[in-house]
Amino acid sequence: MSIFKDHIDAMTAYTPPLEGRDPVAYTLLDFNERTIEVVEPIRQALHAFIDGGRLHMYPSYGDIVEKIAAYAGVEAGQVMITNGSDHGIDLIIRSACQAGDEIIIPGPSFAMYGQCARFEGLSIVEPQYTREGGYPVAEVIAAVTEKTRVVVVSNPNNPCGTLVAPDEIVRIAKAAPGAAILVDECYFEYSKVTVADRLLECPNIVITRTFSKTWGLPSVRLGYVLSVADNINALLNVRGPYDINQFAVVAVSTGLDAPDVSLAYVDEVMTVSKPMLESFLDEVGIAYWPSAANYLWTFPEEPQALELALREARILVRPKADGANRLGLRITIGTVEQTRRVIEVLRQALA
Repeated sequence: MSIFKDHIDAMTAYTPPLEGRDPVAYTLLDFNERTIEVVEPIRQALHAFIDGGRLHMYPSYGDIVEKIAAYAGVEAGQVMITNGSDHGIDLIIRSACQAGDEIIIPGPSFAMYGQCARFEGLSIVEPQYTREGGYPVAEVIAAVTEKTRVVVVSNPNNPCGTLVAPDEIVRIAKAAPGAAILVDECYFEYSKVTVADRLLECPNIVITRTFSKTWGLPSVRLGYVLSVADNINALLNVRGPYDINQFAVVAVSTGLDAPDVSLAYVDEVMTVSKPMLESFLDEVGIAYWPSAANYLWTFPEEPQALELALREARILVRPKADGANRLGLRITIGTVEQTRRVIEVLRQALA
């Protein structure tokens, strides 16, 4: 007999394919990470912290909330730091819902939304994205009931990169005033689209963001939540006092002192590498979803053969099936040099 809840025992763990991801042996274009290392000031700050005699102390967060608030263009009382954005997603769903409530998660999307919903024993409503129509706004609004407690807007969405216009998110928020509208802006630096300036207009919007993807810090885990102050205060009642490690705070604080140093990588990815890869895919007739982020979900005729060719060339990409179970390859976009190499390998494999 298990000591845990029946529905927890019946679940399966979310286990992303992390094994064998050696950054020395492979070019890692499979997890939408920054494809080059962190900038030197962040590395130096972490070394200084290790040598500073504070490892035996509990974390002290200093002015990191104020720095993030200034970066995000909100008040400090509208920010809560989290142990990566996954932590924020979990806290929001846990705080808004109880067993039997409904959550709307348009699919396909990031697996953690569904995982957190199943933790809480929620009923998941899953209207589908389409390549032509994008986020199913009308279907989502039609699906809202008095039992709807959370509506997820992954913006842009993973794996397809689809973007939802801020006015459409506000429309959803006003159609479901009793629900938390969880807007995941994990790839904000790439899309540059946000509803952070609409929080006072729609106090049921709760935004999650991360320093993993753009800033190159997924291993130290720091994300943050943006919302109205009342929501942040409620979530702070649930978050632990030491849930965020000091390494993350040191790294992010240093990065925010000179954000342009880290964000120069974004310009290369979005203005040079991404158009280069899109142009090649158009040339060879490989379909892909329009994306506002640092990845493209592609659908070649022989995805397994191309994935193998890339792997043999020491390049990892992520196989991902769509709602019709058609297998595609999600390719993270990196530097110009890395993108040229991807194109070279794909061109040879297609020939």
